[in-house]
Amino acid sequence: MHRGKGMKFVGDSRVTDPASRPKKMPKDYSEYPGKTEAFWPDFLLKEWLVGAVFLVGYLVLTVAHPSPLERPADPADTAYIPMPDWYFLFLYQLLKYEFASGPYNVIGAIIIPGLAFGALLLVPFLDTSKERSPWKRPLPTGFMLLALASMIFLTWESVVNHDWVAAKAQGEIKAPVAKVEFDTESEGYKIYSQNSCIGCHGNAFEGGIGKPLIGLKYSADEIVKIAQEGLPGGMPGGTFKGTDEELHKLAEFITTLQPAGK
Repeated sequence: MHRGKGMKFVGDSRVTDPASRPKKMPKDYSEYPGKTEAFWPDFLLKEWLVGAVFLVGYLVLTVAHPSPLERPADPADTAYIPMPDWYFLFLYQLLKYEFASGPYNVIGAIIIPGLAFGALLLVPFLDTSKERSPWKRPLPTGFMLLALASMIFLTWESVVNHDWVAAKAQGEIKAPVAKVEFDTESEGYKIYSQNSCIGCHGNAFEGGIGKPLIGLKYSADEIVKIAQEGLPGGMPGGTFKGTDEELHKLAEFITTLQPAGK
């Protein structure tokens, strides 16, 4: 239909000429040279670039130095010494001191950290000075330096006093111990379970605090001697509390423990 003959065109405010639309320009910050800038796109673009650089750096580090994974946790291993991540080492070291451990554990675990972090939250209310130079704010600067020095010192003490060689050996990932077939109703196993051997060597002789007892190359007499005198750097002597006859029966039973299928 022709214009003016039954059809009228109504202007829509949502449809405008692109040339007539107002351009989105950042505000004028000329009154504050060097102190402010437009959030979009100037500031945000720099943030994205810096974030991308750090992200690539983290990816390179994770590929070059994988996480030092340890063996699965064993609740029966009471000799394992856990170690927290580096940013908690200062609190870990604090719990080693007499005034913050044992019956006073609540002091080292809750009270002292609570006071420190509570003071940090109260800083804006305690220090209302308009000065920003650290030299003109001696009290906040002093407290911050004291807190930083304490954290560095405690972290250093925790690192140098930790037995890293023993920790590496404790957490070493080992091949799974072969299973062994045995009769739980046999006299040898009953002696084994009744004399606390199971607490160190496991209920299936797989080991734990003590070494696995499967496939040992010792004779029965050598096992008796080890149980009585112990092994240097290993099993202590005198841990078996049964009779000599029971010890010999147990030693004979251990010599029969071989990996399944052999």
